[in-house]
Amino acid sequence: MMSVPQTTPAVLDRSARIFADRDAVVTPDRTISYAGLRDEVRRAAAAMIDLGVAPADRVAIWSPNTWHWVVGCLAAHWAGAVVVPLNTRYTAAEATDILARTGAPLLLCAGQFLGADRSAELDRDELPALRHIVRIPVQTADPGWDDFVARGADPELLAEADRRAAAVAPTDVSDILFTSGTTGRSKGVLCAHHQSLAGSAAWADCGQMTEADRYLCINPFFHNFGYKAGILACLQTGAALVPQLTFDPVGAMELVAAQRITVLPGPPTIFQTLLDHPARPDHELSSLRFAVTGAATVPVVLIERMQSELDIDIVLTAYGLTEAAGFGTMCRPDDDALTVASTCGRPIADFELRIDGAGEPGAAGEVLLRGPCVMLGYLDDAEATAAAVDADGWLHTGDIGTVDAAGNLTITDRLKDMYICGGFNVYPAEIEQVLSRLPGVAEAAVIGVPDERLGEVGKAFVVRLPGAELDEATVIAHARESLANFKTPRSVEFLDALPRNPGGKVVKPLLRERA
Repeated sequence: MMSVPQTTPAVLDRSARIFADRDAVVTPDRTISYAGLRDEVRRAAAAMIDLGVAPADRVAIWSPNTWHWVVGCLAAHWAGAVVVPLNTRYTAAEATDILARTGAPLLLCAGQFLGADRSAELDRDELPALRHIVRIPVQTADPGWDDFVARGADPELLAEADRRAAAVAPTDVSDILFTSGTTGRSKGVLCAHHQSLAGSAAWADCGQMTEADRYLCINPFFHNFGYKAGILACLQTGAALVPQLTFDPVGAMELVAAQRITVLPGPPTIFQTLLDHPARPDHELSSLRFAVTGAATVPVVLIERMQSELDIDIVLTAYGLTEAAGFGTMCRPDDDALTVASTCGRPIADFELRIDGAGEPGAAGEVLLRGPCVMLGYLDDAEATAAAVDADGWLHTGDIGTVDAAGNLTITDRLKDMYICGGFNVYPAEIEQVLSRLPGVAEAAVIGVPDERLGEVGKAFVVRLPGAELDEATVIAHARESLANFKTPRSVEFLDALPRNPGGKVVKPLLRERA
């Protein structure tokens, strides 16, 4: 793998030289080359400096996947600032909380999007540090971005921006990503430039990415999967980034055909939707060569279908978390189908992997990671940092897993998702794998619910495929064929969709509330 610089501005500088005329970002309204991207970034960074953004200040971005997000993110780094991505699903109150906690003086925010104007809903009285909001035109015309960039034309400001970019150190904080907050208030994860870049470079290397690739980015940029395994992976390899504003299966298939997309990562639900879509035979998808999926658990049958029905050369699974710069383990291109389908692969980016409390090989326990990409810590929360990263540098992930003789990790569940039925530990992921093989099941999630006799028993939430006729008795009977009695769910509820966070993981606390 080609050695890469250790800061985002240095990587952009290098890519603008090496890949100058190649497509960097392709959207419906414009295509930006790598040389052009550097020019856009320098101007936007100069504009930020004109607005008073200082080195190490936080610049928040609250917008869907447009080219402005890419420019704004890289410009913040060029100006020596720290990027704070905000989830586009946040309410104004949730965004206000994070803007207040980070003290961001500048927010790049979508204008009208999906019928809402989020920036107008913010209570500025609660945000004394927030001096400027730049509105990004998404679905309606808005002069805010053009007016903002026009500020960066001054040669002195551009020179100052370049000085700032050159002064950024590999150990400087590059971003603060907030955990999904499915079990309490979200925590801000501090990550350095060298960490974000090393993780994304290792990820791209596993997929053998080069400047010849064209990458359809459905994953939101505010998430590690879209930002680091997307923007930063492309930036370091010279691949073309083709973001999709919101996931639409037909639109995605049209983009694959029109743009000759080669790389398509995403959560399992995206591939499930594409595989089962009635319009799939009408689209030319043969350009796809590399796909990555991952979440807490991935149905084995889904990987098998991606390999056989979509005929993708390299299908890999991966495991990572925000506290590890978004990365952790990953399969490799020469792994056999069974390894890819049933494990998350081996450590990447110089991570060490250990299973806590596993007394014998192959035993389950909490997954621990250690290495140069473990977070710098949680924002303003030394106590939570100490609880997550022990004195020996091991990150306690909260995931339960096993490691096979070849060093491959298999995530069996979240520590907090395990339940005890009649004195036996039950890992819902095992049951979900069985249910996913029942014809007519699109998705399944299992939780433990209170039971007077056994303490807890399983409850399954199932999403049917269109036209499928499944009832509770059929689902339970299928589970009983493959599972011990204590693992077999006692009840089934059918849903139109499972609640998921932006990374594709099922939000089980919402299912527990429902139950």
